[in-house]
Amino acid sequence: MGSNFVASHGPALIFLFLIFFVVNSIYRERRNPLSSVPGPFLCKWTDIFVRYQTVIGNRPRYVQALHRHYGPVVRVGPNAVDIAEIAGAREIHRIGSGFLKSPVYELLKHDNAKSIFTTSDPKFHSKHRRLLSSPFADANLHSLEPLIEGRIRLTMKRMREEMTIRGVADVQKWFSFMASDIIGELSFGDSFRMLEQGKKNQHIKDMEIAAFVGESRAAFPVLSTLAEFLPIPFFKEANKSRNRIVEYTDESINRYKKLLATSPDNVKPTLFTKLYNAGKAGLPDAEIRDDASDLIIAGSDTTANTLTYLTWAVCKTPIIRQALVAEVATLPEQFSDKDVQHLSYLNQVIDETLRLYPAVPCALPRVVPPQGAIFGGHWVPGGSIVTTQLWSLHRDPVAFLEPEKFDPSRWSSPTHEMKDAFMPFGAGTRNCLGLHLARIELRLATAHFFRQFPRSEVSSREGMSDEDMEQVLHFLVSTKGHRCLLEVQ
Repeated sequence: MGSNFVASHGPALIFLFLIFFVVNSIYRERRNPLSSVPGPFLCKWTDIFVRYQTVIGNRPRYVQALHRHYGPVVRVGPNAVDIAEIAGAREIHRIGSGFLKSPVYELLKHDNAKSIFTTSDPKFHSKHRRLLSSPFADANLHSLEPLIEGRIRLTMKRMREEMTIRGVADVQKWFSFMASDIIGELSFGDSFRMLEQGKKNQHIKDMEIAAFVGESRAAFPVLSTLAEFLPIPFFKEANKSRNRIVEYTDESINRYKKLLATSPDNVKPTLFTKLYNAGKAGLPDAEIRDDASDLIIAGSDTTANTLTYLTWAVCKTPIIRQALVAEVATLPEQFSDKDVQHLSYLNQVIDETLRLYPAVPCALPRVVPPQGAIFGGHWVPGGSIVTTQLWSLHRDPVAFLEPEKFDPSRWSSPTHEMKDAFMPFGAGTRNCLGLHLARIELRLATAHFFRQFPRSEVSSREGMSDEDMEQVLHFLVSTKGHRCLLEVQ
């Protein structure tokens, strides 16, 4: 009888279920404390639009457009709010704020493996941070400066060779090889030798695939998990890439540990050497592997893309290039990072590049602590997700006049608002571990480039145009054309 009832009243039952679902959803939304937060109507029910914008590399622009329309606090999902007010962002990222990293970060790694970057566990992060903070300290990094300097000089040589043969140099390519070689040698004691070979090696190709798959998994975890079981060539190759990454990293760690055990006085120091010597107080090899893998990604593309946009922006504006060239010309023939640290205009150029072309422009999701928080007069309950994005903070019109203009001179006398809004390496306990290393590379590479190529210009050869330099805004920024061609007149 029951089956006959369902069969005869099926359409009515479905209609009643839909009515119940809609009424229940409206009721729950009206009781949701986030209902008063402004934002697109559909974001009350789904964050699918923001997730899609993330995958296509446009989330920061999309959310920035929402802020222009709705204000500095905007709802971007049923349980998510994006914050573009400077005071709110500072509160979220200050030390001891209680806003922990969202568990979504752990989806960036296969099998949700933890690393110093992806973990949302404060104790796990604190242990890794404590062990790695000393090798990454500014004072200790200067002992590695000869290695960095050598790679940068080789980069300039390879650029000049390409200009001689081709008429232009693809600075994005060479800066990418440079940054990858540096972080590879600092991590594993051996360079990837991409500068010598003039091409990416398999490990870096695998890391790029893993980064894309990780971001897709974070945006669409269920679909990505299902896709891995389907006979799709890309995901089969992604699985192979993941296995090769583990194999390469394990081999590199084991090789270095053997050298350290047999010839400790003849082994080049790395960022992880102290961990190998720490015994039980150190980290397991698997955790070192995961930290090192993240470091390769964080220490290569970010530095390379920043240098790419820096040289492009400077070479587009002759008056800026002339001022920078004149300043680096005052350096001694054999200069060091200590000499470059004191070049005011060069450092202003670096800061302006980091502002307008942030290496990590996308959302940094955090979980609101149990007691909740107030942003822009709106109550956000505990357990909600709040995000901040440098793309918006670095374009705050109150802090930065003419925010879309590349103007290094704005940093000659930065205001309090500018300093508060400027967070290129994050803030608080989860700020970038490698910020001092990045600064050293940026300073030295910029100084060497504009001493070697004082008359460099943006080329129009091979169809090169500003469209090639349009920013593709995934978690890490990249250029649309995957190239940046410069020439010397």
